[in-house]
Amino acid sequence: MANTYTQIYLQFVFAVQDRVSLIQSDWKDELYKYITGIVQNNKHKLIAINGMPNHLHVFVGYKPHQLIPDLLQDIKGSSSGWINSRKLIKGKFRWQEGYGAFSYSHSHLDNVVKYIMNQEQHHKKRTFGEEYNGLLKKFDVVYDEKYILEDIQ
Repeated sequence: MANTYTQIYLQFVFAVQDRVSLIQSDWKDELYKYITGIVQNNKHKLIAINGMPNHLHVFVGYKPHQLIPDLLQDIKGSSSGWINSRKLIKGKFRWQEGYGAFSYSHSHLDNVVKYIMNQEQHHKKRTFGEEYNGLLKKFDVVYDEKYILEDIQ
């Protein structure tokens, strides 16, 4: 569309079903490349992607031609299909329903990228549940406790 200019940065956070640690180090980089392709094919810009065996952070320069739920459905549906078709785990891989989406200004880009790329160090101090609840509180997102899963011990 002519004369439409946007600058929208979104961090998406989503977990493996039941927060089980299924994403393995020997294929996670391929998964990240696959998800990068999904983001780019949907005409968004991938800025950073990283995670832990039980969840991912995907940071994008978002273009408003597509609804956020449609983008996340494509990312999660296509990537779980990719994992399952390659039989990378025993059984069926699924992402947990839902996701977090958090917006940032341009001035926060470097800090968000560092935060995402430093997940392993970050999670030596905090569980995914603590991290996710912290993001919800930091961004004043109203949520229902019954939809926030407990961390698997």
